[in-house]
Amino acid sequence: MSEVPKVTKERRHNQRYGIHIPIHFRVSQNGTESRWGTGLTSDISSSGVGFRCRRPPPLGSHVELIIDWPAKQDAVYPVDLQVTGFIVRSAGSKAAVRMASRRFRVETPSERPMGAVN
Repeated sequence: MSEVPKVTKERRHNQRYGIHIPIHFRVSQNGTESRWGTGLTSDISSSGVGFRCRRPPPLGSHVELIIDWPAKQDAVYPVDLQVTGFIVRSAGSKAAVRMASRRFRVETPSERPMGAVN
């Protein structure tokens, strides 16, 4: 007799896309100074982000993410996705964020500090 493979129901409501792009993240915790960390996304959906990093943030913590978007506005201006949310999974070098807010930001010449050079 052959075994019948188990079918597991997908619990996620939103499709995830396997996108691997750099991120910067900062954890907000009471009584501690927040520092920026870096990582690499593993997947993104309209409601969450999975990523890898050296030390994943603590479960339940509030986090800010800046995701370096691979496309540029008018093929010139850098774009990033700014996200806030909460860590819903954190183990080993992996973490997952449930998004609370998200917005794209385009860096235009007027946003650069005077004297800044590309």
